Amino acid sequence: MNVRTALAVFPLLPLLFMASCKDREKPRKDQEKTFSATPRQDYLSLVISMDTLSYDGIRKAVYREDSLLRHTPDSNANPFFHYFRGRRYSMERQQDSAIAEYKKMVDTKDDVEVELLKTYAILDNTTNNGTMVEGALMNSILAGLQKAESSHSRLTYRFYDLMAKAYYQNYNGKESLEYAERYYKNHPYKSHPVIRQRYYDISFMLASSANDYDKMMLYNVKARNLAKSIGDSMAIARSYDNLSQVYERQGQYEKTLECSRIFIDYLRRTNNLQPTAYNNLAVSFLRNNQLDSAIYYYKEAIALAKKDKNRKEGPSYYKGLIEAYKKKGAYEEAMKAADYAFSVEIDNIKQIEAVKVAEIQAKYETEKKDRNIAELSSRNALNEKVIRQQRWTLGLASLVFIGILLFFYIIHRQYRLKERNKLLQLENSRLNIEQKLLQAQLNPHFIFNSIANLQSLVASGDTKESVRYLSAFSGLLRSVLEQSRKDFISLEEEVTSLKNYLQLQQMRFAGIFDYEVTVAEDLYPEDILIPPMLVQPFVENAIEHGFRNIQYKGILKVSFRTENNQLFILVDDNGTGITRKEEGQQKKRSLAGIILKERLEALFKSGGQEADFEIENKVNNGTHGVTVRIVIPEIRD
Repeated sequence: MNVRTALAVFPLLPLLFMASCKDREKPRKDQEKTFSATPRQDYLSLVISMDTLSYDGIRKAVYREDSLLRHTPDSNANPFFHYFRGRRYSMERQQDSAIAEYKKMVDTKDDVEVELLKTYAILDNTTNNGTMVEGALMNSILAGLQKAESSHSRLTYRFYDLMAKAYYQNYNGKESLEYAERYYKNHPYKSHPVIRQRYYDISFMLASSANDYDKMMLYNVKARNLAKSIGDSMAIARSYDNLSQVYERQGQYEKTLECSRIFIDYLRRTNNLQPTAYNNLAVSFLRNNQLDSAIYYYKEAIALAKKDKNRKEGPSYYKGLIEAYKKKGAYEEAMKAADYAFSVEIDNIKQIEAVKVAEIQAKYETEKKDRNIAELSSRNALNEKVIRQQRWTLGLASLVFIGILLFFYIIHRQYRLKERNKLLQLENSRLNIEQKLLQAQLNPHFIFNSIANLQSLVASGDTKESVRYLSAFSGLLRSVLEQSRKDFISLEEEVTSLKNYLQLQQMRFAGIFDYEVTVAEDLYPEDILIPPMLVQPFVENAIEHGFRNIQYKGILKVSFRTENNQLFILVDDNGTGITRKEEGQQKKRSLAGIILKERLEALFKSGGQEADFEIENKVNNGTHGVTVRIVIPEIRD
């Protein structure tokens, strides 16, 4: 491959290697949407997906993430804040600031991916000057690659890319192409149009190195067609530069010059001029014997290369300038250019030699330190044996001491647990007695009201109804007395007793009210346990006080249902409700609530269970009656 071909291929490097993102100008709309939808929790996936964006898309993404992360709390502790800040500096050609920012990337979780991204970013910026990659830097790249491969990192493909670029800059095309192929095969987005575009350009390079003009034309046409389909103007322009190489190999220098002009015009319009582009145009003029134009563009290439502080000056541009001066007969100018090219080459060699000497010195110092470390290690081994023995002795003594303390602690704890158990037993007995007493408060009250009902019937002179009432009352009283001995009865028993009580009250207050007792269909009353006489006080209040002196028929509804392991009881009436005038009735209603509260605390809350009730006066809402809602744990037999 001649100088013209080598320099012509060099503009492909931004596409072949990770710096290629800078060459893509018009992204596909769906690519931009995919990128913007990436979750910010996984910044590594976001960074990898940016390979598929155009340069403008990458620039916008980098500036956006830098702006967002800058305003987040503790942004300096986020390694990706420093990464995007470094990318921004790199786009602004502030390489030193970019590398300094990358070095601040520290992950508190010791994430190997973050460490590899940091290493790659620093190495990529260091090798981004287009000159030879020196030994120490090459070793750093190789070490990063080995670490990425051993940890199966998602960033491994980027280190393949970095190796390909390094070998290319060291004029080792065979190794460069091998790593470029590895890069493509391992890229997570290798089926993406942008990555495919890179593959066609790599294939073009392979055909170029083999002087296979047919394949060069084939892959260049594929690259151009793909570029047109995705609207990549830079790739389209670059295809003209590739085509100029084919025409040059075939000796069609006029077509070579035409294609080179198209490429350089595009670079001027997009403000993306490169020294190699000027050099390639100068070569085209030289092949067409337009020597003045060739000399002009060779000088432009040299001047542009000198402006880039991060790029070492190479002698390749001077070789074409020397040839142009020779053809023109300006041998004195050719000699000056040759002298300057020679001095540049000498400076580069001196820099490389200085690095090699520094490497040798560093290696010597390292080996010297290793010998000292080995001597210290042998001495420390003896000291560690003595220290180990002392530690064993101290450890055994400590274990014996801890064992004695633990023995006395266990004895003391057992004594305290026994005392605490006695107290708990006494407390449990007290609660049981208290619960029985609270139940007993209800039974006399209920019996008194029932006898009062019977007295009313006897006084009315209705003997038949009185006998019937007395028979029903005796049966109800018997069931109530039996239930009073128990802490819990089945819901079926409670519902039966409640219906018997309501029937007795209907006999007393004939035609005054109707009632409805409902149990949810998914509820089996015989399996559910409930404290006896839990609902009766509120039913009694509704009949005795709610339905007294009303001008309409009273409705009393009682319902039972379960939800989320809780039994929900609703007592609702359309009576007079609670008014300020009924102070005596209000006291009785309050007494029922107080007794229920004490029963719930004794039965449930003392055991850490949830149980509660509320009384709603519907008069406050502009309607009639009172609603009582009771919630207790669902207890199954």
